This record gives sequence, structure tokens and C-alpha cells, in this order.
Amino acid sequence: MQGSSLWLSLTFRSARVLSRARFFEWQSPGLPNTAAMENGTGPYGEERPREVQETTVTEGAAKIAFPSANEVFYNPVQEFNRDLTCAVITEFARIQLGAKGIQIKVPGEKDTQKVVVDLSEQEEEKVELKESENLASGDQPRTAAVGEICEEGLHVLEGLAASGLRSIRFALEVPGLRSVVANDASTRAVDLIRRNVQLNDVAHLVQPSQADARMLMYQHQRVSERFDVIDLDPYGSPATFLDAAVQAVSEGGLLCVTCTDMAVLAGNSGETCYSKYGAMALKSRACHEMALRIVLHSLDLRANCYQRFVVPLLSISADFYVRVFVRVFTGQAKVKASASKQALVFQCVGCGAFHLQRLGKASGVPSGRAKFSAACGPPVTPECEHCGQRHQELPDVPLYYTLDQLSSTIHCNTPSLLQLRSALLHADFRVSLSHACKNAVKTDAPASALWDIMRCWEKECPVKRERLSETSPAFRILSVEPRLQANFTIREDANPSSRQRGLKRFQANPEANWGPRPRARPGGKAADEAMEERRRLLQNKRKEPPEDVAQRAARLKTFPCKRFKEGTCQRGDQCCYSHSPPTPRVSADAAPDCPETSNQTPPGPGAAAGPGID
Repeated sequence: MQGSSLWLSLTFRSARVLSRARFFEWQSPGLPNTAAMENGTGPYGEERPREVQETTVTEGAAKIAFPSANEVFYNPVQEFNRDLTCAVITEFARIQLGAKGIQIKVPGEKDTQKVVVDLSEQEEEKVELKESENLASGDQPRTAAVGEICEEGLHVLEGLAASGLRSIRFALEVPGLRSVVANDASTRAVDLIRRNVQLNDVAHLVQPSQADARMLMYQHQRVSERFDVIDLDPYGSPATFLDAAVQAVSEGGLLCVTCTDMAVLAGNSGETCYSKYGAMALKSRACHEMALRIVLHSLDLRANCYQRFVVPLLSISADFYVRVFVRVFTGQAKVKASASKQALVFQCVGCGAFHLQRLGKASGVPSGRAKFSAACGPPVTPECEHCGQRHQELPDVPLYYTLDQLSSTIHCNTPSLLQLRSALLHADFRVSLSHACKNAVKTDAPASALWDIMRCWEKECPVKRERLSETSPAFRILSVEPRLQANFTIREDANPSSRQRGLKRFQANPEANWGPRPRARPGGKAADEAMEERRRLLQNKRKEPPEDVAQRAARLKTFPCKRFKEGTCQRGDQCCYSHSPPTPRVSADAAPDCPETSNQTPPGPGAAAGPGID
């Protein structure tokens, strides 16, 4: 989907200063009884056994403790997610409080930076927020600092808080907050949140809450009770929480959503994706960007039910998860325009070319009001005009092409990224990189122009045409002469400054074999270790045990000798195959080559008889 964007000046200055230090300390005092907490017994504060170890972790400005026996409470891989969220909420607070004449003070930030906001989806003008804005002459500017309660500040909800780390980091790193509700449905988790709130001395800002996140959000649907910021970071899919979230966020409020079910969003299970997000995900080279757009589509679709719509601010695909930040507004006219922002993508299964089919269209009328109607289509024929293969539908919008996809389609050498970008720029098309894939290009060039460029490239690095099947996409594409003559001379603007400076897209892997954590289960780490031991014991259980020399020789004797049947075998009893008449039933297992008898082929799987049997 497309919409206006809020360009945030995300410097990550404070996050970089505060979040790089991480250490583990092993200690035992004061750990609640995990079994009692898991069963919901024993109120917080009573004397607990102290023999179980706990882990203390420092991340950003926060310090949290969690049971060593259960590592589900802390995932270091999501540190980048939390850093990014703190930065986005900080900039959101700058915008929201700046409109009220309140300046925020960010640790490590020398001067208040100007933020340019494109609010054309809500207002048809650009607003520049400056230090002196909304201040009457002679008035002292009001400020909001980190760790202090701002009465006109943001009301934040973390729906699935676990140990409370994210909420505590908000309180310690984000200025302009009125309150932060750290909610979790688990008694054990809420007890842990209380301990960590006291440990970080943020009880004046962070309020622990035990409730089902959906019910809590449904109870805050009234305009006066809505949250300015809602953060959802569940295990797996957030689909069950989205309906409540789009109703509980304030007008123009910020909704932050994480999805760790990347396999579903990327096309491994299209029917599951449809049931959760209302879109059929198919496998594609651009699957990570497709996943982002599916989540945005789902959010907008659910908000439309309540005459609300979403405006994407920032969307990223990082490793095994996607993270989206959107603002939610109310407006019947804008909701009507939502269909014109959605589209199907027809993608060829042969060459990967795709075309858009919008679900709706908006057209102007003399009175100045937009008129909405269904879009015309389809934009493609049943077969691809470039390679002759069939299309499939993908419920998304413009994606990207990858270098290896383009080259492998026509079986040619791969051009460099700069060569392809330069050719597109020489042809007066726009081109950019994609954060979701390092060897991808996003361009407004049509598929016909892109394949013309690849045809020109193939002339410089020819493929062996005689080896191509006449029905293959490569043969069909290369049989057409290019109408566009590509220029592969490297242009200076083909290499963006971020790539020249070698900037990293994401943080370095914080640990070996990083990825999504397992779902929380009773027993914590001990249960995980028991499961790993069970997996080790059951590994290769269904495979045949290795056979010794005698077993192999006996098995080979069950197969007739082809040369003996022809009368040419000279080995007699030394032959590894049988010289006996064939039996009515012969094993279907394939026989390995006999080391003594060369050029003799054993029967394949499912053979009715051994070698030499006609």
C-alpha cells in the first residue's frame, strides 16, 4: 500500500550511547519461586526460596533480572528492535509535544533538530516544527526530560511485556511520557515486571498490569481512555491483537507491531497467511518486502472497519521478523480511498516480471471531490508477453527484482549491481536499493525495459543458444531483439553514499545461531535441555542402521548377475551377485555397484526383477 510518509530524523544517538553495553551477572538473592508464580499462587512480596539462580542483563539504560532457568524472558536478538522503537517513539513525542509548545530533551542531543513532517494524508500542507513554534513572545519554553512525568505527554501501552525490559527502557530513554503500562497475562511475568520496575526506580512512570492484552485494549476504546502509543511484540503472529489495537490507539496515535512468523508471511504457507492477514502470500524473491506490505494491508483493513485508516511511518524487514510503525487516524473520506491504495500483483512464474491490478481507483470531478470506483483490469494476458509462461496473483504492490533472478532466467553471467543501476539511470528510469535484499533493485522501469537491458547484457556475455529449449523462458526472451540499447558505463550516482561509506543495514549478530526464541513453556531452560536430549536420542531413528561387510555381501547375493545370464561372467563363485535362477520376488532396494564386477547396473527402486531379467 502507498501513503504519505513521516520522515523521521532517527539518529539513534542516545540508543548507541546507552545500548551497546550488555553483561551477565549470576546471582541468587531475591528470586521469586518460579513454580508458585507459574501456578498463580503466592502474592508478590512474600518470602521465597533463594536457591535458584537468576540472570541480570544491562541493555540501554535499563537493568533487568530474570530466572536463569527460563531464557524466554530475554532475547538479545531483539535489541535492535528495542533500540529502533525507542528512537521512533522519541521522534513521535517530539512531534506530538512540539504541537503543544513542549520541547523534549534527549540525552546526548546538543541542539533540538528540525523535523519535517509530511502530513498530506491528513493536511495538505507541510509543517515545520521549530524550537520557537507555538510559544508566545516572552514565554519560557516548557520542556520534557527523560525519567520525568509529563502531564501532557504520551500514554504508552506495551501489551506483551514479559520481563518489562521494553517498558523500562521507554521510561529511562524516551522523554515526554505521562505513563507506561507494562502488561502481561502471566502472573510470573507480572511479578518479574514489578521487581524490575523497583530495580530501575521507575515506579512513578511504569505501571505493571496483568490482563489479556486484547481485553485491556477493548476496555480502552473510549476516546478519553485511548493510548497514544501501543507496542505489540508477540511470539509469532500479532493477528489476534490487531482488531483491538486499531480501536485502542488515540487519534493520530502510534501503533508499533512486530511479526516473527516470517515463514508464513514469506509464502511457505499461503493458506495460513490468508487466515491471519487476509492475503495470499506466494513465494517470491521479494518475499520480505511482500511480508511488510501484507502486514500493512492487514492493519489498514481492520482499521477501515471502524472508519479509521493507517499511515505507514517506518517499515523494516530484519532477519526473521518484520516491524512496522503506523499512525492511526479517523476519517470516512480517507477510508474510501483505502481501496485505491491496495493492489494485486500478477507475477510471471517464468521470468518474474510483475504487473499491478489496483482494487480501486480515485478520480477527480469538477466539484473538487474525489470519486471512487472499481479499477479496470486485468492488466495482463494469461501468458507473460516476455517469456510465454503463466502469471500468478500476489495480493501486494510494487516489489523489486534481484540480480540473480534476472540472470538465472536467461542463463547468463550476472552483471554487477552498479552496472545494472547505471543502465537503468542511463535509460532515464529511477532506481534504488532495497533494505530487504542486498542484491535487489527497485525501479519504475517496466518489465519490457528491464528485459531489454538484460538482452543487451547477454550480447556482451553470450549464452549457448543451442542448449536452450524452445519452450524455456530464456529462449523466448532472447529471441526478441532489444528496442532499448543499454549503456552499462558506470555512473557516479549509481552507487549511493550509504553504500560507498559501507554502512551496515542492521546490527551485527549478537550471538551464534541467533533467531526466534522458543515459545515459553513450564520448566524453562530445563525443559528445553530435556527436549534437546530427546531430539539427540531420536535423531536418525527412522534411518536404516549402517550395515557391515557381511550384511552387504548377503544383500548383493539377492540380485541376479546380468553377465551370468548372458554367459560372459568369468568370476564364478567369486561374483558378488547371484548365479542362481531368479526367484519370483526380488528386493526392491537398489544394489550398490559390485567392486569386482565392473559396468554392471543394479536394479533401481521399484524394479520387479534384478539385472538381466527382461
